[in-house]
Amino acid sequence: MEEEKQGTLIARTFFWMFLGLLGTAIVAWYTYSSGLFITILLGDYWEMLLIAEVLVVLLFSFLFKKLPPMIVGILFFVYAMLNGVTLSTIFILFDLNSIVWLFVVSALLFGGMAFYGYKTSKDLSSWKTLLFGILIAGIIVSIINLFIGNSMVDIVLDWIILFVFFGITAYDMNKIKALQYEGNLDQSKLHIYGAMELYLDFINIFLRILSLFGKRRN
Repeated sequence: MEEEKQGTLIARTFFWMFLGLLGTAIVAWYTYSSGLFITILLGDYWEMLLIAEVLVVLLFSFLFKKLPPMIVGILFFVYAMLNGVTLSTIFILFDLNSIVWLFVVSALLFGGMAFYGYKTSKDLSSWKTLLFGILIAGIIVSIINLFIGNSMVDIVLDWIILFVFFGITAYDMNKIKALQYEGNLDQSKLHIYGAMELYLDFINIFLRILSLFGKRRN
């Protein structure tokens, strides 16, 4: 019975994650192909868009337990759509075939780490401090390097953060599997929380792989 319940949670989590990614892809392609991204870039809307994304994530993270399932689901899809707009820039920077193939590669690597996190009998909660410590340090160095402009530092950071998100994917999957046994969580929206966590993991893996191996447009 518990295995069946667990399987249902994971299936719903990945279904919602798939819907989020599909929505992101559709919005990203439309924003690029329609030329809407030009209006956004030239109209000083980019900063507003990034602020909106951060606000949605903060609302989702801090009010997840209090908000009803419908609102949580709406926030997830709002974030996915907003992210689609910002990700439209990858079609400007990278060759389309490169984007598609590296998306597939990212999906396979992500799937492998998620499978490990789900199947392992180990409790991976001890990974949290190390993984997020390295991630925060990497973000700080990335911000500093925006002013320095050292391309080698960018490459090293891409590799480090890529492997960090491999670890975070396994950790998150392991955590999602365990969360269903916590009595203080509303089980009717747990799959949405899991979908958001894994969605963010996948997007970060994909962007790092694209940055490292993507064929750039001339």
